[in-house]
Amino acid sequence: MARAKAFADDRQSLYERDFYLWLEQQAALLREGRFDQLDVANLIEEIEAMARQDKKAIKSSLVVLLTHLLKHQFQLEQHSSGWRGSILEHRQRLRDDFEESPSLRPYAAEVFARAYADARERASAETGLPLRVFPTSSPYALEQTLDPKFLPD
Repeated sequence: MARAKAFADDRQSLYERDFYLWLEQQAALLREGRFDQLDVANLIEEIEAMARQDKKAIKSSLVVLLTHLLKHQFQLEQHSSGWRGSILEHRQRLRDDFEESPSLRPYAAEVFARAYADARERASAETGLPLRVFPTSSPYALEQTLDPKFLPD
């Protein structure tokens, strides 16, 4: 029993000392079927953190995408190829994320209004236009936002 405790303490300290080595060790233990030696508490924590990170990436890409759609629509005199490039990049990121994890698509719909509110503030800050210039709710549906052919007039 003391040996098992020492092993658990060593795993914990490895997790804190060398995260990459800890990951390698956990993967090896899984491959070898040595489940009783896994650092389960930290594995759970890391898996949950990965899920949160995926969700953050969805919202972040939506904010950037919506910001550039707003700038494209409301700052006509300063259309930028950089904006169009960013629109394309973030649509592709979202497409790839949804292909890899289709269960994240409903999350995009869930956070769309919040992402738009953030994008509206960001567009105002980046363009210098008053916040009131931008509609209080999104003038674009989620499907339009993700549509590679859609650009607002």
